[in-house]
Amino acid sequence: MFAQTPTPIGIFDSGYGGLTIFDRIRKRMPEYDYLYLGDNARAPYGSRSFDLVYHFTRQAVRRLFEEGCRLVILACNTASAKALRTIQQNDLPDWDPARRVLGVIRPTVEILGTVSRTRHIGVMGTAGTISSRSYELEVEKLFPEMTVTGEACPMWVPLVENNEYNSPGADYFIQKHLEHILSTDPQIDTLILGCTHYPLLLNKIRRFIPENIHILSQGEYVASSLENYLSRHPEMETKLTKGGHAHFMTTESKEKFTETASLFLNDRIEASQITLD
Repeated sequence: MFAQTPTPIGIFDSGYGGLTIFDRIRKRMPEYDYLYLGDNARAPYGSRSFDLVYHFTRQAVRRLFEEGCRLVILACNTASAKALRTIQQNDLPDWDPARRVLGVIRPTVEILGTVSRTRHIGVMGTAGTISSRSYELEVEKLFPEMTVTGEACPMWVPLVENNEYNSPGADYFIQKHLEHILSTDPQIDTLILGCTHYPLLLNKIRRFIPENIHILSQGEYVASSLENYLSRHPEMETKLTKGGHAHFMTTESKEKFTETASLFLNDRIEASQITLD
C-alpha cells in the first residue's frame, strides 16, 4: 500500500506547537531526516470531539505514510489523547503492521517517578486533553500511588498562535489557571505542560508558581524517548534516512506557516501547502 524505501521521521501536529517537539528531537538527533505536517487550517483540535480528532489525525498519519514515513510522532497532546490508541489498534494492522505511530503522553509520564516527591502532579492542557483523562490513566498504569489534577486552559493556545504570549494581557489568563490548580491541590510539586504550545509560555509560568515546583516541558523527554526507541528497534532505525534535512507541510497558507514557524524555531524555513482528505 505504501512505499517501502528508506524514509524520514514523520512529525504531526494540529498546528505550530509540535514544532517545539520537533526542535528538541532534531537537536538531539540532527543526523536524521524529518517531515513535519501541521494541520493549521483546522487547528486547534483541543475543543473538538474524539471522533473528529481521530478522523483528522488518521488523515494526517495516512498522508505521512503516503509520503513514505514509516515512523510518525504525534507531537500533539490532543491527538495523542484522542486518536493514538485507535490508530495503533485499528488502522495500523490494516495499513502496514510494520509502521509505527507514537505519542507524547507516555514519554512525559515516564519521567515522573524520578521527579515528584509529593506524588501529586498537575497537568495544564487543552480542554480535549484534560477531558480525555489520558494523563490520569497513563499515570495510574505506571505510578498508581500518584494523584493527578488537570486544569483546562482554553486561552493559552490562542495566546501563542496569535503571538500574544509575551503581552501583559497574557498574565491574567496564565496566573488564573495556575492559581486555580494549585489551590485545588496545594501538594502539587510537579507541573506537566500538557500542550506543545505551552513551552513558549514558560517564562511567564515561572513567575506565578513557587520555585520548588518542577515544570515538565515535553520536548526533551519525547526526544530522549524516541532516541531510546530507535536504539531498541534497529529494524526501524536502519530504514530511516540520515541526510540532516527537514521538510514542512501545512494545510494552511504556506506563507503564513513559514512566517510563524520561523518564530517558533528561530530559523527561516520553507513550507509547502497540501490538502488532507
